[in-house]
Amino acid sequence: MVGILLAAGRGKRFDPSGVQNKLLQRLPQGEAVVAASARHLLAVLPRVLAVVRSADDEVATLLRQLGCEVLVCDTADQGMAASLTLALQASRDAGGWLIALGDMPFVQPETMRALVATVGRGARIAAPSYLGRRGNPVAFSAYHLPLLLALQGDQGARAILKDHAVSELVVDDAGVIRDIDTPADL
Repeated sequence: MVGILLAAGRGKRFDPSGVQNKLLQRLPQGEAVVAASARHLLAVLPRVLAVVRSADDEVATLLRQLGCEVLVCDTADQGMAASLTLALQASRDAGGWLIALGDMPFVQPETMRALVATVGRGARIAAPSYLGRRGNPVAFSAYHLPLLLALQGDQGARAILKDHAVSELVVDDAGVIRDIDTPADL
């Protein structure tokens, strides 16, 4: 399994002016949002591909320092699928992927381990659920690579989850439904 951390979004809901990058904002314990997201993913998987908007920005530098392989998505403005397919193409030989979002720093490594283990036991898709709400990250086996590579726009893999069997893991981890969209979310 390979971890994919999607960190190329503009975060317009956080700061419509684009001045403040939400991924670099500090959480109460002082860590940048994207650093916490990456650190949790790296605690579970030895190989993490982080997709960013620019090779020389602060997000890319921070993710490299943490041990992620950084990929630059020149077409990130086309939507989340552009970032996802870039990472998938760079790891086509993987047995599967755990796809995480850079603005979800509260997901616990134990949840990620459980998703990876579920795919390792034969599930084609594994997704967490907290209090009846499906969340992120989502794990996919290599079986779905053709469908994942065909994604377009900003919907991510939502359509695949809707149309295919998902092994849903009920978790006691509110982090799977908690992202950073506004300053109040910090």
